[in-house]
Amino acid sequence: MSDKASQSTSSQRSEQPVVLLVNLGSPSRPHHSSVRAFLKDFLSDRRVIEWHPLVWQPLLRGIILRVRPKKIAPKYASIWHESDASPLTHYTKRQRDHLQAALGEGVKVHVAMRYGANNIRRELGRLAARGHQKVLVVPLYPQYTASTVGTIYDEVAREILISRDQMDLRLVRSYPSHPGYINALTSALHKHWAKVGHPDFAAGDKLVCSFHSIPEAMVKKGDPYLEDCTATTRALASALGITDEHITTTFQSVFGPAKWVGPATIDTIAALPTSGTRRVDVICPGFTSDCLETLEEINLLNREAWVEAGGESEHFHYVPWGNDLEPWLDALTDVVREQLAGWV
Repeated sequence: MSDKASQSTSSQRSEQPVVLLVNLGSPSRPHHSSVRAFLKDFLSDRRVIEWHPLVWQPLLRGIILRVRPKKIAPKYASIWHESDASPLTHYTKRQRDHLQAALGEGVKVHVAMRYGANNIRRELGRLAARGHQKVLVVPLYPQYTASTVGTIYDEVAREILISRDQMDLRLVRSYPSHPGYINALTSALHKHWAKVGHPDFAAGDKLVCSFHSIPEAMVKKGDPYLEDCTATTRALASALGITDEHITTTFQSVFGPAKWVGPATIDTIAALPTSGTRRVDVICPGFTSDCLETLEEINLLNREAWVEAGGESEHFHYVPWGNDLEPWLDALTDVVREQLAGWV
C-alpha cells in the first residue's frame, strides 16, 4: 500500500468492521497456463516448501512447472463448477454471501485467497484505501498448520510492515473442536446415512477422516497440526457416539520426495477390503469447500483404489459436509460472531 493510499484513509475512516474470509485459492481457469501460474505462486511459498530457494526453485521451474500443470489441468476441468469457477472459489463466495446476510449491514464480508487472484495483501490494501480500520481475518481452515494458517498470518504481517496507518486486526487461529463445526460434520453424516443407510460398525464398517498431510519434518519442528486433527476426530467420534475402532484419521495429498505424515488415506482405503471391511465412509474435515483434493483425489482416485482392492463401488461413500450446507454456514457464522465481540 502506498503512502498516498495511507494518507487518504486518515480523512475517511470507517468504524464498520470487515470480515475477510481467506481460502487457499485456485487457478482462474482449468487450463495449463492458469494452473502453472497458480502452482508457481503456491509452491514458491517457503511455508509450503521449506527447502532453500537455491535448491528448490531450479527444480520447481525446470521440472515441476513444465510437467505437473499438464497433468493437473484436465483434473481441474473434470471438476470445474457450472458457475465457470473452481468449486473452491464458487463455494467460498457462497459462504461470503450467507455470512453477509446473517451479519447484516453493520459488517462487511469480503473474500481473499492466499494464492492466485484476489490475494490477501491486495484485499487489505483496498480495505485500507476505503478507510476500514477493523478487520477480522478468518482462515477457512479449521485446523492450524504453519503451511496454511501460518502463511496467511505471514501475508497479513507483510502488509502491516509497509503500512504507516495500521489497522486494528484480529486473526482467527483455528477451531478444530468448535461445537458448531463438529455439528456441521455430524449433521452431514447423519443426513447422508438417512439416505443410504447407517454403517454397520459392529460388522466392521469404517468412518475415515481424511486430512491434508504435511511433511513429518514440520511436525518435528513443532507444528501442532496433528494435535488439531486428532482433536477434530476425537470430538466427532464423541458426537457420533462411536469408538476409536470405528473411526480413523488418515492423511492425503502428499507431494514430492519428503516423508509425509501418515497413514496415507489411499493406502488405508486399499487395505480395508482385505481386512474384512465391507463399507467405508470418507469425510474430509479440513476442507470447508470441495476442491480437487476431495472431488478428484478422494471421490475418484480413492474410490478406484477401493474397487481395485476388492471393495464394491457402491459401498464407498464420500460425504461432503461444508460448501453451502446450512449447518456449516451456521457454524461459520457462530465462529465469526464470537470473534467480532466488542466490535458489533
